[in-house]
Amino acid sequence: MSMTTLSSPLAQPGKIIAVHLSYRSRAEQRGRFPAHPSYFFKPASSLSASGDALERPAGTELLAFEGEIALIIGTPTRRVSPEQGWAAVSGITAANDFGVYEMRTADKGSNVRSKGGDGFTPIGPVVLPAEGLDPDAIRVRTWLNGTLVQDDTTAGLLFPFGQIVADLSQLMTLHPGDVILTGTPAGSSVIVPGDTVEVEVDAPDAPGSPSTGRLVTHITQGTEPFGDFGMKPSVDDKQREEAWGSAEAAGLPTSAPFELTDELKHRINSVGTATLSAQLRKRGLNNVSIDGLHSTRPDRRLVGRARTLRYIPNREDLFAAHGGGYNAQKRAFDALGPGDVLVMEARGERGTGTVGDILALRAQVRGAAGIVTDGGVRDLAAVAALDMPTYHAGGHPAVLGRRHIPWDVDVTVACGGTSVQPGDVLVGDADGLIVIPPSLVDEVVTDAIEQELEETFIAEQVANGEGVDGLYPMNATWKARYRIWLTERS
Repeated sequence: MSMTTLSSPLAQPGKIIAVHLSYRSRAEQRGRFPAHPSYFFKPASSLSASGDALERPAGTELLAFEGEIALIIGTPTRRVSPEQGWAAVSGITAANDFGVYEMRTADKGSNVRSKGGDGFTPIGPVVLPAEGLDPDAIRVRTWLNGTLVQDDTTAGLLFPFGQIVADLSQLMTLHPGDVILTGTPAGSSVIVPGDTVEVEVDAPDAPGSPSTGRLVTHITQGTEPFGDFGMKPSVDDKQREEAWGSAEAAGLPTSAPFELTDELKHRINSVGTATLSAQLRKRGLNNVSIDGLHSTRPDRRLVGRARTLRYIPNREDLFAAHGGGYNAQKRAFDALGPGDVLVMEARGERGTGTVGDILALRAQVRGAAGIVTDGGVRDLAAVAALDMPTYHAGGHPAVLGRRHIPWDVDVTVACGGTSVQPGDVLVGDADGLIVIPPSLVDEVVTDAIEQELEETFIAEQVANGEGVDGLYPMNATWKARYRIWLTERS
């Protein structure tokens, strides 16, 4: 495989186009899953070569790196299909899409100043010919001062290379030499003067394991201040969190997130949904049950955190735009993690499936605790054979598109007559399904355990022939006897 080495000064392309968000790992980190790719331009003057230094502008603190794969267009390309898009690429190389977060406010979404500075787009050092490479098996890695901080492959792309090229070619001709930066995976963060960032793109499974070599950038401190004739850098905690990748990494105060620990799950599983429902009712929450569904595994208890997926009624033009490809349904299943419960809003529509055996299996493999849909299920026998329970309104052989369009994920949904938000705790047993707000879980479970102890005592007394008057609920006399009973049990 013949390779081309990039040297400085670089030939300037007519266009440098960058994708905002394209890797699943980055989308999970940001909590945003775009339905379609979106783009911004970078000036050709931002190009630099391996080994060049990059100034962090004076008066800024949030210069961030983004290791990426750069596509180099090899032929005039206009109105091609996604299947034809990859064929328009002559080569790939490593790139680093540097940006200064303090200038995002000034840009108002354009990225002109935040990502257009001199040297903000190093690429190279070697171009790998695209011919013979599998576009779904290319790796990008980034090192910060010798430590690996980004490591992903194009198998994790939300939008394949061919789709990106085809999408751009719908409105503009891509010319030979144009560069497309294809987005960065999770792990991007802030750098400071004295740091060295290295990016490498390779194809480890291709013959000879071709590699671009490491694209090296040394960070220095700029000394020239911004003048008063333009908007100066500004920063807030939101920009700090996004630049660093998390509030914790940015050193910002964080509230302890709710965690559904194994110990808490054990406590939840020690009480029935009926008791939990009674405790929620005491707190004024009466509409917390998901009604009218059946479980594929009524022998299995369900406890987990809600992730959500919303379907809207099918309309052919909207389905054409949102129903195919890596749609919201597929993104929702791929985003599931251990202990998650995917809750689907299907409007009680039983006239088609909302999930089938392949995606249900995907959920189980991802470690999900269960699936809940107020719509139909395809391949019901196969779904029922899984260890993971699926709550559903009935079986149906028709495909999703008969009645539904997958629309959005991780939003508040309506399912089985109640509202479910991402992060809510779902509990299911033979009595049904209930939703518990995370802020109430600990106190509700604590009081439910106490309630069931009281009911165990009351049941024992009834079994011994006692009447229920004064016992259920307990009056002062029976409460005194109950405290003695508790002491004897401990």
